[in-house]
Amino acid sequence: MKRYSVAVIAGDGIGPEVIEAAIPVLDAAAKKHGCALDWERLPYSADHYLKTKETLPEAAFQHLRDDVDAIFLGAIGDPRVPGNEHARDILLGLRFRLDLYVNFRPVILLHPDLTPLKTTKPINFVIFRENTEGVYVGRGRDNGDEHIAEEVHTGKGVERIIRAAFEWAKANGRKRVTMSDKSNAVPAHKIWQEKFKAVAAEYPAISAEHRYVDALAMELVREPERFQVIVTNNLYGDILSDLGAGLVGGLGLAASANLHPGRAGLFEPVHGSAPPLAGKGVANPMAAMLTGALMLEQLGHPEAARDLERAVQATVAAEVRTPDIGGKATTAQVASAIAQRL
Repeated sequence: MKRYSVAVIAGDGIGPEVIEAAIPVLDAAAKKHGCALDWERLPYSADHYLKTKETLPEAAFQHLRDDVDAIFLGAIGDPRVPGNEHARDILLGLRFRLDLYVNFRPVILLHPDLTPLKTTKPINFVIFRENTEGVYVGRGRDNGDEHIAEEVHTGKGVERIIRAAFEWAKANGRKRVTMSDKSNAVPAHKIWQEKFKAVAAEYPAISAEHRYVDALAMELVREPERFQVIVTNNLYGDILSDLGAGLVGGLGLAASANLHPGRAGLFEPVHGSAPPLAGKGVANPMAAMLTGALMLEQLGHPEAARDLERAVQATVAAEVRTPDIGGKATTAQVASAIAQRL
């Protein structure tokens, strides 16, 4: 049996609840398909930071870089740390320092009654968000009343995320890739136009189209079923993926993976730590489980991933749901129902 080392950073708020609910379900999916996950729980969180003033020590970073097959993260953020120092070092630090340049976010409607739209058509697209550049690099300056943020786009960074989107589309039978920028107003986005045209020419079987981000936001609400693969920059990908989550039931169902091909990935549900919900047993664990499915797929077990996704979908259809998606079940009850369907 193939075994994989998975580091767990459960984090803050509802993070530990959804992670601990997801782990037995992921174990069951892995075992069913002939592999095993060896979990290593690490303490880094707001509690740890407040006790020790330690965010993510260098030795821990090197361990995550060199010794594990994947990192499974709950949620980071706590009002007791108003500057979010620990979140910046753990989440953004790992994304940037591990060069996890692909933020992969699927948007899939699991049941028709989850969407606020008046549609019976399927919604199934993915967002490739550039994960290491843009305004998130934190460059700029503060001159009293004037605050300046620098937006960074490099030829290498833009080309590799666009190529990743086309490669995924090719491998998964998708026929259209949509690139989104704001090049009509932001001169720096011209590099997205140039690289998109160049890379698209290498994939003649895939239709390549462009949308300005404001127009795309409108079209995603009006006609989400026409989109298949969207590739965009760090900021727009962050915003559009939350819009996408809203189209299919909310952040309690939104999974994501931070990837660099050939390296250990960082897997995190899109939702935040939601401190007001912590300890109440109402947090939706489905996003964590669907994130775990992405992890199983990246570890080389797509059958286990599909099995887990079907179990989540069947549980939604059976109306075993937490309050955020219209149900009355607890976190533990939802996890138990998904495990049984596996």
